[in-house]
Amino acid sequence: MSPPDDPLPGVPDTVERLARATPHGERGRTEISGQVLTRIAERAAAEVPGTAGAGRRAAAAGTPRVRARVDGHLAMVHITMGVVYPEPVRQVAERVRRAVTDRVGALTGLDARQVDIDVVRLVPPAPETRRVR
Repeated sequence: MSPPDDPLPGVPDTVERLARATPHGERGRTEISGQVLTRIAERAAAEVPGTAGAGRRAAAAGTPRVRARVDGHLAMVHITMGVVYPEPVRQVAERVRRAVTDRVGALTGLDARQVDIDVVRLVPPAPETRRVR
């Protein structure tokens, strides 16, 4: 049984001592691939209302296309998407940029300073379907 003041209960004493003896920068590193970054950015962009492929209304239009790459601690993301008409294009693009930047930072720790967005089409809203009861 470990003493009550043990900071890491259940961890062997030798592992704890090694962890404390090894400086933070020498413990190893985690690399995030561009493919992982692309998937994260695709999901974040598609979740923003008004983007082509986000939500029920534009599901037939597809999801935004994303190309992404990692350079050190920086993430560069390029998004090609449509906007559901009559949503304001500039505001939708800014919401997408913010969502991608926040999600990439939260999940990977990378700094997504460069998020380029090309709006290539306006997607007509899906017609409302009526249900007869």
